Amino acid sequence: MALRGIKVVEMAGLAPAPFCGMIMADFGASVIRIDKTSGPDMDRLGRGKRSVALDLKRPEGIRVARKLCNSADVLIEPFRRGVMEKLGLGPDTLTKDNPGLVYARLTGFGQSGPCADMAGHDINYVALTGLLSMLGRKEGPPTPPINLLADFAGGGLMCALGIAFALLERTKSGHGQVIDANMVEGAAYVGSWIYSSQDMMLWGKPRGHNWLDSGAHFYDTYETSDGRHMAVGAIEPQFYAELISLLGLDPDETSQFDDPDDMKKLLSARFKEKTQAEWSKVFEGKDACVTPVLSMEEAPNYPHNASRGSFVPSPYTPGQYVPRPAPLLSRTPAPLQPGVRAPRIGEHTTEVLAEAGFSKEAIEVLLKEKIVMEAKKKANL
Repeated sequence: MALRGIKVVEMAGLAPAPFCGMIMADFGASVIRIDKTSGPDMDRLGRGKRSVALDLKRPEGIRVARKLCNSADVLIEPFRRGVMEKLGLGPDTLTKDNPGLVYARLTGFGQSGPCADMAGHDINYVALTGLLSMLGRKEGPPTPPINLLADFAGGGLMCALGIAFALLERTKSGHGQVIDANMVEGAAYVGSWIYSSQDMMLWGKPRGHNWLDSGAHFYDTYETSDGRHMAVGAIEPQFYAELISLLGLDPDETSQFDDPDDMKKLLSARFKEKTQAEWSKVFEGKDACVTPVLSMEEAPNYPHNASRGSFVPSPYTPGQYVPRPAPLLSRTPAPLQPGVRAPRIGEHTTEVLAEAGFSKEAIEVLLKEKIVMEAKKKANL
Protein backbone atom coordinates (compact mmCIF):
# COMPACT_ATOMS: atom_id res chain seq x y z
CA MET A 1 0.00 0.00 0.00
CA ALA A 2 1.32 3.42 -0.99
CA LEU A 3 1.35 4.99 2.48
CA ARG A 4 2.35 1.94 4.51
CA GLY A 5 4.64 3.01 7.35
CA ILE A 6 3.29 6.57 7.51
CA LYS A 7 1.90 7.51 10.93
CA VAL A 8 -0.90 10.07 11.04
CA VAL A 9 -2.50 11.76 14.03
CA GLU A 10 -5.91 13.25 13.27
CA MET A 11 -7.65 15.64 15.64
CA ALA A 12 -11.32 14.64 15.50
CA GLY A 13 -13.62 16.93 13.54
CA LEU A 14 -16.43 16.80 11.01
CA ALA A 15 -16.52 16.17 7.25
CA PRO A 16 -13.36 17.56 5.54
CA ALA A 17 -10.66 16.56 8.05
CA PRO A 18 -12.08 13.05 8.63
CA PHE A 19 -12.23 12.61 4.84
CA CYS A 20 -8.58 13.62 4.57
CA GLY A 21 -7.68 11.13 7.30
CA MET A 22 -9.75 8.41 5.65
CA ILE A 23 -7.83 8.88 2.41
CA MET A 24 -4.60 8.43 4.35
CA ALA A 25 -5.93 5.28 6.03
CA ASP A 26 -7.37 3.82 2.81
CA PHE A 27 -3.96 3.98 1.16
CA GLY A 28 -2.13 2.33 4.02
CA ALA A 29 -1.23 4.95 6.62
CA SER A 30 -1.68 4.18 10.30
CA VAL A 31 -4.17 6.84 11.41
CA ILE A 32 -4.81 7.59 15.07
CA ARG A 33 -7.84 9.78 15.69
CA ILE A 34 -7.72 11.83 18.89
CA ASP A 35 -11.28 12.07 20.20
CA LYS A 36 -12.79 13.87 23.15
CA THR A 37 -13.59 11.74 26.18
CA SER A 38 -17.24 12.79 25.94
CA GLY A 39 -19.58 13.75 23.16
CA PRO A 40 -21.47 12.04 20.33
CA ASP A 41 -19.70 9.90 17.76
CA MET A 42 -20.69 11.46 14.42
CA ASP A 43 -17.76 10.43 12.21
CA ARG A 44 -18.81 8.26 9.27
CA LEU A 45 -15.42 8.71 7.58
CA GLY A 46 -13.30 6.89 10.14
CA ARG A 47 -12.84 3.52 8.46
CA GLY A 48 -9.48 1.94 9.08
CA LYS A 49 -8.54 4.42 11.82
CA ARG A 50 -7.87 3.83 15.51
CA SER A 51 -9.31 6.02 18.25
CA VAL A 52 -7.70 7.43 21.39
CA ALA A 53 -9.95 9.45 23.71
CA LEU A 54 -8.13 12.27 25.55
CA ASP A 55 -9.19 15.09 27.83
CA LEU A 56 -7.39 18.00 26.15
CA LYS A 57 -8.64 20.43 28.78
CA ARG A 58 -6.11 19.01 31.21
CA PRO A 59 -2.31 19.36 30.99
CA GLU A 60 -1.81 15.62 31.30
CA GLY A 61 -4.01 15.06 28.24
CA ILE A 62 -2.01 17.61 26.26
CA ARG A 63 1.20 15.81 27.21
CA VAL A 64 -0.22 12.54 25.91
CA ALA A 65 -1.22 14.17 22.61
CA ARG A 66 2.19 15.78 22.31
CA LYS A 67 3.90 12.43 22.81
CA LEU A 68 1.75 10.84 20.13
CA CYS A 69 2.76 13.60 17.72
CA ASN A 70 6.45 13.15 18.53
CA SER A 71 6.53 9.89 16.56
CA ALA A 72 4.02 10.88 13.86
CA ASP A 73 4.72 11.78 10.25
CA VAL A 74 1.55 13.83 9.81
CA LEU A 75 -0.84 15.80 12.01
CA ILE A 76 -4.27 16.80 10.66
CA GLU A 77 -6.10 19.48 12.63
CA PRO A 78 -9.46 21.07 11.73
CA PHE A 79 -9.83 23.84 14.30
CA ARG A 80 -10.14 27.59 13.88
CA ARG A 81 -6.96 29.63 13.84
CA GLY A 82 -5.24 29.72 17.23
CA VAL A 83 -7.03 26.81 18.91
CA MET A 84 -4.08 24.44 18.69
CA GLU A 85 -1.73 27.14 19.96
CA LYS A 86 -3.95 27.70 23.01
CA LEU A 87 -3.79 23.98 23.70
CA GLY A 88 -0.02 24.03 23.54
CA LEU A 89 -0.07 21.93 20.36
CA GLY A 90 0.74 24.59 17.79
CA PRO A 91 3.16 23.97 14.92
CA ASP A 92 6.07 25.82 16.57
CA THR A 93 5.86 23.48 19.55
CA LEU A 94 5.27 20.21 17.74
CA THR A 95 7.75 20.77 14.91
CA LYS A 96 10.41 21.67 17.49
CA ASP A 97 9.80 18.28 19.08
CA ASN A 98 9.53 16.55 15.70
CA PRO A 99 11.22 18.45 12.81
CA GLY A 100 9.95 15.94 10.26
CA LEU A 101 6.30 16.47 11.13
CA VAL A 102 3.96 17.49 8.31
CA TYR A 103 1.48 19.73 10.13
CA ALA A 104 -1.73 20.00 8.08
CA ARG A 105 -4.15 22.76 9.08
CA LEU A 106 -7.54 22.44 7.43
CA THR A 107 -9.87 25.41 7.94
CA GLY A 108 -12.60 27.26 6.11
CA PHE A 109 -10.88 30.58 5.44
CA GLY A 110 -7.20 29.90 6.11
CA GLN A 111 -4.67 31.02 8.70
CA SER A 112 -4.73 34.72 7.77
CA GLY A 113 -7.06 37.38 6.45
CA PRO A 114 -10.15 39.21 7.77
CA CYS A 115 -12.33 36.06 7.67
CA ALA A 116 -9.83 33.72 9.34
CA ASP A 117 -11.67 33.68 12.67
CA MET A 118 -15.21 33.51 11.26
CA ALA A 119 -17.49 30.49 11.37
CA GLY A 120 -18.67 29.11 8.07
CA HIS A 121 -19.90 26.12 6.09
CA ASP A 122 -19.52 24.81 2.56
CA ILE A 123 -22.07 27.26 1.14
CA ASN A 124 -20.14 30.22 2.60
CA TYR A 125 -16.76 29.07 1.34
CA VAL A 126 -18.06 28.39 -2.19
CA ALA A 127 -19.83 31.76 -2.15
CA LEU A 128 -16.49 33.54 -1.65
CA THR A 129 -14.86 31.70 -4.56
CA GLY A 130 -17.23 33.20 -7.10
CA LEU A 131 -18.27 29.72 -8.18
CA LEU A 132 -21.57 29.56 -6.29
CA SER A 133 -22.80 32.49 -8.41
CA MET A 134 -22.56 30.18 -11.44
CA LEU A 135 -24.44 27.20 -10.00
CA GLY A 136 -28.14 26.87 -10.67
CA ARG A 137 -30.75 27.29 -13.36
CA LYS A 138 -31.81 30.56 -14.94
CA GLU A 139 -34.33 32.80 -13.23
CA GLY A 140 -33.52 31.23 -9.87
CA PRO A 141 -31.07 31.75 -7.02
CA PRO A 142 -27.65 30.10 -6.88
CA THR A 143 -27.93 26.42 -5.91
CA PRO A 144 -25.62 24.99 -3.20
CA PRO A 145 -23.70 21.91 -4.45
CA ILE A 146 -24.67 19.94 -1.31
CA ASN A 147 -21.33 20.13 0.56
CA LEU A 148 -19.17 18.44 -2.05
CA LEU A 149 -17.28 21.37 -3.51
CA ALA A 150 -15.70 23.02 -0.46
CA ASP A 151 -15.82 20.42 2.31
CA PHE A 152 -14.65 17.45 0.30
CA ALA A 153 -13.12 18.51 -3.03
CA GLY A 154 -11.56 21.79 -1.93
CA GLY A 155 -11.06 20.75 1.69
CA GLY A 156 -10.32 17.13 2.52
CA LEU A 157 -9.07 16.03 -0.89
CA MET A 158 -6.84 19.08 -1.46
CA CYS A 159 -5.45 18.72 2.06
CA ALA A 160 -4.56 15.07 1.35
CA LEU A 161 -2.84 16.18 -1.85
CA GLY A 162 -0.85 18.79 0.09
CA ILE A 163 0.20 16.14 2.62
CA ALA A 164 1.38 13.87 -0.19
CA PHE A 165 3.43 16.73 -1.66
CA ALA A 166 4.97 17.56 1.72
CA LEU A 167 5.85 13.93 2.42
CA LEU A 168 7.51 13.66 -0.99
CA GLU A 169 9.52 16.84 -0.38
CA ARG A 170 10.56 15.54 3.03
CA THR A 171 12.38 12.66 1.34
CA LYS A 172 14.73 15.29 -0.10
CA SER A 173 15.03 17.81 2.73
CA GLY A 174 14.37 15.65 5.78
CA HIS A 175 12.07 18.36 7.13
CA GLY A 176 8.32 18.61 7.52
CA GLN A 177 6.33 21.77 6.95
CA VAL A 178 3.04 23.45 7.83
CA ILE A 179 0.20 23.17 5.32
CA ASP A 180 -2.38 25.97 5.24
CA ALA A 181 -5.23 24.09 3.55
CA ASN A 182 -8.50 25.98 3.45
CA MET A 183 -11.79 25.42 1.74
CA VAL A 184 -12.15 28.79 0.06
CA GLU A 185 -8.86 28.55 -1.82
CA GLY A 186 -9.18 24.79 -2.30
CA ALA A 187 -12.60 25.09 -3.91
CA ALA A 188 -11.42 28.03 -6.01
CA TYR A 189 -8.45 25.97 -7.22
CA VAL A 190 -10.76 23.11 -8.16
CA GLY A 191 -12.57 25.72 -10.27
CA SER A 192 -9.41 26.85 -12.09
CA TRP A 193 -10.74 25.81 -15.48
CA ILE A 194 -13.97 27.75 -14.90
CA TYR A 195 -11.93 30.89 -14.25
CA SER A 196 -9.52 30.41 -17.13
CA SER A 197 -12.19 29.57 -19.72
CA GLN A 198 -14.37 32.67 -19.31
CA ASP A 199 -13.40 33.92 -22.79
CA MET A 200 -14.61 30.74 -24.46
CA MET A 201 -18.02 30.34 -26.10
CA LEU A 202 -19.07 28.04 -23.26
CA TRP A 203 -19.64 31.01 -20.97
CA GLY A 204 -20.38 34.71 -21.16
CA LYS A 205 -24.10 34.60 -20.42
CA PRO A 206 -26.02 34.86 -17.11
CA ARG A 207 -26.36 31.79 -14.90
CA GLY A 208 -28.43 29.03 -16.49
CA HIS A 209 -27.95 30.31 -20.05
CA ASN A 210 -24.54 28.74 -20.81
CA TRP A 211 -23.58 25.39 -22.29
CA LEU A 212 -22.64 23.62 -19.07
CA ASP A 213 -25.08 25.15 -16.59
CA SER A 214 -28.37 23.89 -18.10
CA GLY A 215 -28.58 26.64 -20.70
CA ALA A 216 -28.05 24.24 -23.62
CA HIS A 217 -30.51 21.57 -24.73
CA PHE A 218 -27.64 19.16 -25.42
CA TYR A 219 -26.27 19.37 -21.85
CA ASP A 220 -29.09 18.84 -19.39
CA THR A 221 -31.30 16.26 -17.73
CA TYR A 222 -34.65 15.11 -19.10
CA GLU A 223 -37.57 13.40 -17.40
CA THR A 224 -38.72 10.03 -18.71
CA SER A 225 -42.23 8.57 -18.80
CA ASP A 226 -41.76 6.89 -15.40
CA GLY A 227 -40.65 10.06 -13.65
CA ARG A 228 -36.94 9.17 -13.81
CA HIS A 229 -34.28 11.15 -15.68
CA MET A 230 -31.63 10.81 -18.37
CA ALA A 231 -28.43 12.89 -18.44
CA VAL A 232 -27.46 14.32 -21.83
CA GLY A 233 -23.97 15.71 -22.52
CA ALA A 234 -23.72 15.65 -26.32
CA ILE A 235 -21.43 18.64 -26.80
CA GLU A 236 -19.28 17.53 -29.75
CA PRO A 237 -21.00 17.54 -33.19
CA GLN A 238 -20.53 13.80 -33.78
CA PHE A 239 -22.07 12.95 -30.41
CA TYR A 240 -24.91 15.39 -31.00
CA ALA A 241 -25.65 13.76 -34.37
CA GLU A 242 -25.84 10.37 -32.65
CA LEU A 243 -28.17 11.82 -30.00
CA ILE A 244 -30.55 13.19 -32.62
CA SER A 245 -30.46 9.93 -34.56
CA LEU A 246 -31.18 7.71 -31.55
CA LEU A 247 -34.00 10.01 -30.44
CA GLY A 248 -35.57 9.47 -33.86
CA LEU A 249 -35.49 13.16 -34.73
CA ASP A 250 -34.89 14.55 -38.21
CA PRO A 251 -31.32 15.91 -38.40
CA ASP A 252 -32.35 18.22 -41.25
CA GLU A 253 -34.89 19.89 -38.98
CA THR A 254 -32.78 20.16 -35.84
CA SER A 255 -29.55 21.98 -35.08
CA GLN A 256 -27.25 22.22 -32.10
CA PHE A 257 -27.58 25.98 -32.38
CA ASP A 258 -31.34 26.23 -32.66
CA ASP A 259 -33.26 28.13 -29.99
CA PRO A 260 -32.40 26.25 -26.76
CA ASP A 261 -35.87 26.66 -25.27
CA ASP A 262 -37.58 25.28 -28.37
CA MET A 263 -35.12 22.38 -28.56
CA LYS A 264 -35.56 21.61 -24.88
CA LYS A 265 -39.30 21.36 -25.39
CA LEU A 266 -38.71 18.99 -28.31
CA LEU A 267 -36.27 16.77 -26.38
CA SER A 268 -38.43 16.85 -23.27
CA ALA A 269 -41.43 15.61 -25.19
CA ARG A 270 -39.40 12.84 -26.84
CA PHE A 271 -37.80 11.59 -23.62
CA LYS A 272 -41.22 11.35 -21.97
CA GLU A 273 -42.26 8.79 -24.57
CA LYS A 274 -40.22 6.00 -22.93
CA THR A 275 -39.16 4.87 -19.48
CA GLN A 276 -35.65 5.37 -18.17
CA ALA A 277 -34.92 1.67 -18.66
CA GLU A 278 -36.11 1.82 -22.27
CA TRP A 279 -33.99 4.86 -23.06
CA SER A 280 -31.00 3.33 -21.29
CA LYS A 281 -31.26 0.35 -23.63
CA VAL A 282 -31.47 2.67 -26.65
CA PHE A 283 -28.31 4.54 -25.70
CA GLU A 284 -26.35 1.66 -24.19
CA GLY A 285 -22.90 1.42 -25.79
CA LYS A 286 -23.59 4.34 -28.11
CA ASP A 287 -21.47 7.50 -28.40
CA ALA A 288 -24.29 9.93 -27.73
CA CYS A 289 -23.14 10.88 -24.22
CA VAL A 290 -26.46 9.88 -22.67
CA THR A 291 -26.72 7.96 -19.40
CA PRO A 292 -29.41 7.26 -16.81
CA VAL A 293 -29.48 9.39 -13.66
CA LEU A 294 -29.05 6.74 -11.00
CA SER A 295 -30.02 6.88 -7.36
CA MET A 296 -27.39 6.18 -4.70
CA GLU A 297 -29.06 2.80 -4.16
CA GLU A 298 -28.81 1.93 -7.86
CA ALA A 299 -25.28 3.13 -8.62
CA PRO A 300 -23.41 0.23 -6.96
CA ASN A 301 -25.35 -2.31 -9.03
CA TYR A 302 -25.04 -0.52 -12.37
CA PRO A 303 -23.26 -3.03 -14.66
CA HIS A 304 -20.20 -0.87 -15.27
CA ASN A 305 -19.73 -0.03 -11.59
CA ALA A 306 -20.43 -3.60 -10.51
CA SER A 307 -17.93 -5.04 -12.99
CA ARG A 308 -15.18 -2.82 -11.59
CA GLY A 309 -16.14 -3.28 -7.95
CA SER A 310 -16.49 0.49 -7.63
CA PHE A 311 -18.54 0.16 -4.44
CA VAL A 312 -18.19 -2.08 -1.39
CA PRO A 313 -20.77 -3.02 1.26
CA SER A 314 -21.34 -0.32 3.86
CA PRO A 315 -20.10 -1.19 7.35
CA TYR A 316 -22.83 1.06 8.77
CA THR A 317 -26.08 0.03 7.08
CA PRO A 318 -26.80 -3.52 5.86
CA GLY A 319 -27.68 -3.63 2.19
CA GLN A 320 -26.09 -0.28 1.37
CA TYR A 321 -22.75 0.50 -0.24
CA VAL A 322 -19.91 3.02 -0.04
CA PRO A 323 -17.39 3.97 -2.76
CA ARG A 324 -14.15 2.06 -3.06
CA PRO A 325 -11.00 4.20 -2.64
CA ALA A 326 -9.86 5.96 -5.80
CA PRO A 327 -7.74 6.25 -7.87
CA LEU A 328 -6.56 2.71 -8.54
CA LEU A 329 -2.81 2.18 -8.28
CA SER A 330 -1.37 -0.75 -10.25
CA ARG A 331 1.25 -1.91 -7.72
CA THR A 332 0.10 -0.46 -4.41
CA PRO A 333 -3.70 -0.23 -4.52
CA ALA A 334 -5.91 0.47 -1.53
CA PRO A 335 -7.42 -3.00 -0.99
CA LEU A 336 -10.35 -1.95 1.16
CA GLN A 337 -11.85 -4.99 2.78
CA PRO A 338 -15.65 -5.24 3.19
CA GLY A 339 -16.75 -4.46 6.71
CA VAL A 340 -13.90 -2.09 7.58
CA ARG A 341 -15.54 0.40 9.91
CA ALA A 342 -14.89 3.53 11.91
CA PRO A 343 -13.58 2.97 15.43
CA ARG A 344 -15.68 3.59 18.51
CA ILE A 345 -14.44 6.58 20.49
CA GLY A 346 -11.59 5.39 22.70
CA GLU A 347 -11.61 1.88 21.23
CA HIS A 348 -7.82 1.73 20.87
CA THR A 349 -6.67 3.97 23.72
CA THR A 350 -4.69 1.35 25.67
CA GLU A 351 -3.25 -0.20 22.52
CA VAL A 352 -2.01 3.08 21.07
CA LEU A 353 -0.59 4.40 24.33
CA ALA A 354 1.35 1.18 24.84
CA GLU A 355 2.81 1.53 21.33
CA ALA A 356 3.77 5.12 22.15
CA GLY A 357 5.86 3.93 25.09
CA PHE A 358 3.52 4.36 28.05
CA SER A 359 3.92 1.65 30.66
CA LYS A 360 0.99 -0.44 31.84
CA GLU A 361 1.09 1.36 35.17
CA ALA A 362 1.11 4.79 33.53
CA ILE A 363 -1.86 3.87 31.36
CA GLU A 364 -3.81 2.66 34.38
CA VAL A 365 -3.18 5.99 36.12
CA LEU A 366 -4.35 7.94 33.05
CA LEU A 367 -7.51 5.84 32.88
CA LYS A 368 -8.19 6.12 36.60
CA GLU A 369 -7.78 9.91 36.56
CA LYS A 370 -9.92 10.11 33.41
CA ILE A 371 -7.18 11.80 31.41
CA VAL A 372 -7.89 9.16 28.79
CA MET A 373 -10.96 7.01 28.18
CA GLU A 374 -11.27 3.54 26.76
CA ALA A 375 -14.43 2.29 25.09
CA LYS A 376 -16.09 -0.64 26.76
CA LYS A 377 -15.44 -3.91 25.02
CA LYS A 378 -18.39 -5.31 23.12
CA ALA A 379 -19.30 -8.85 23.98
CA ASN A 380 -18.89 -11.44 21.25
CA LEU A 381 -22.20 -13.27 21.24
